[in-house]
Amino acid sequence: MSAIKAGMKNFEEVRSSAKPVLIDFYADWCGPCKMVSPVVDEIADENPQYLVCKVNVDEEQQLAEQFGVSSIPTLVVMRNGEVVSRSTGAKPKAQILAMLEE
Repeated sequence: MSAIKAGMKNFEEVRSSAKPVLIDFYADWCGPCKMVSPVVDEIADENPQYLVCKVNVDEEQQLAEQFGVSSIPTLVVMRNGEVVSRSTGAKPKAQILAMLEE
């Protein structure tokens, strides 16, 4: 399953997911975001046990603000509607997967 585009309109569905959730806060103009994006897509395709979402901070400023995103890319992991892990900056796949498995 590929990453879904998340925003204010569908975020309650994301928050209430029974699966652990990985959220990638990004912008189209961001170089490090472009490096992380294909890795996030790979994780989504290879790991159906996770819900993987992408949030464009330029389009969803309110959601980015709710999560205190001040730098991008920011990766957030949620379980049961609660943030359990977050990381800012480009990360290799192994580190992102480790965040999900904590």
